[in-house]
Amino acid sequence: MLEIIIQGRGGQGAQTAGNLLARAFFAEGKYVQVFATYGGARRGTPVSSFLRVDDSPIRRRCDIEHPDAILCFDASLLDVKLLERVGEETMIVVNSVSPATTFEELSAGKMYTIDGLQVSQENGLGGFINSTLLGAFVAVLERPDIETMRSTIAESSPVKTEENVSACMAGFQLMRNAI
Repeated sequence: MLEIIIQGRGGQGAQTAGNLLARAFFAEGKYVQVFATYGGARRGTPVSSFLRVDDSPIRRRCDIEHPDAILCFDASLLDVKLLERVGEETMIVVNSVSPATTFEELSAGKMYTIDGLQVSQENGLGGFINSTLLGAFVAVLERPDIETMRSTIAESSPVKTEENVSACMAGFQLMRNAI
């Protein structure tokens, strides 16, 4: 079973990213479970989205204690409480202008960074970074297939569909080139 935590701040799109990722895995025939927690349920407070993916039905109903991967929308959310769950094989993608080496001392996991804001702005999305980060995250996870993620984003974007797809693909390519 693949267990994922997506950490962000209210208004950044972390919950939407979790739902989109779940839809992409489901489109590939996987069983998924996705749920979220909200800090103060207002813009700027910490928000977490949790996702489980498996080839068979998921019966587990507890919190994710030891994630296989983390997608972090804001580097300031890489706190002890989150990182104490991380193992050596945990993949952590962080939205940051800083290189991954900046965060290596914080955790035993494998760190990857991408400047999601810059990529999103270059693709006409302004500060909306979730499509960019999903592309980068898929590159690191090597699943779901990038074409499935691309089509899920295209089908789910109420506005700026081309820009969201473009940002996803740019995030994917940048991360692929960095790995």
